Amino acid sequence: MKRNSNFIYLSAFLIMLIMGCGPKKEAEKEVNTSEEHPTAEVQSTPDEPGIYELRIYYAAEGKLDDLLARFRNHTMALFEKHGLKNIGYWVPEENTDNALIYMLGFPDRQAADASWKAFIADPDWNAAYEASIVNGKLVDSIQNVFLQPTDYSPKLTLGDHGPRVFELRTYYTNEGKLGNLHNRFSDHTMEIFESHNMSNIAYFNLDRDQDGNENTLLYFITHADHATADANWKAFIEDPKWKVAYEASIVDGNLVNRLTSLYMQPTDFSPLK
Repeated sequence: MKRNSNFIYLSAFLIMLIMGCGPKKEAEKEVNTSEEHPTAEVQSTPDEPGIYELRIYYAAEGKLDDLLARFRNHTMALFEKHGLKNIGYWVPEENTDNALIYMLGFPDRQAADASWKAFIADPDWNAAYEASIVNGKLVDSIQNVFLQPTDYSPKLTLGDHGPRVFELRTYYTNEGKLGNLHNRFSDHTMEIFESHNMSNIAYFNLDRDQDGNENTLLYFITHADHATADANWKAFIEDPKWKVAYEASIVDGNLVNRLTSLYMQPTDFSPLK
């Protein structure tokens, strides 16, 4: 099966973050993945999680619709029952890998650990799971990473905000340049994005025990559609304000080593649309 190049980059990124764990298999039935790791001190409220978990499920051939139905009809409600806050669910626009990408929120990593254990032990989940795989497993493998919102990230506002395409971007900085990149986004880039019809959704650091946390920024923005996104980016790159901010930021060396981009559509049941 031919894989979309942007999706390969995202997959490689997530594999690097969970190196040593290997992809999670369907037989594990969405097992707990926090494993009591240390977490930096986070601020959390009932409406705003302190820690987020980004997960990718690779559906078995021909099983993506069944997987979406299981989430829509069973998994999401059981998540909420056990304190796993549903944030967003997406499928890539070029989905040659039959992928579902979703995000959950928790007060902290210890809460995530407890919630996953309770979810896995729930008889209702086990019944739904077993019923869903009568005709074959739905998921080939699972990848995950834990994230913390940056101090300048907008508050996530769940709900249907009208038709739009989400863009998930990951920046890998040169050594010692992540702080400079954060400053450029908070002081310049985000405002210029908005002036070119790119809505800032959320910005994340990797949680402190995740490989790559010292040089990785992951963020979500939205566009009206993919065609509009191309025009938005062209206008942004040509903006004199951006050019000035960019040149000033790299006086002591380039900040970004490489970046990836993935365009995604929210599912019909995604809380964030």
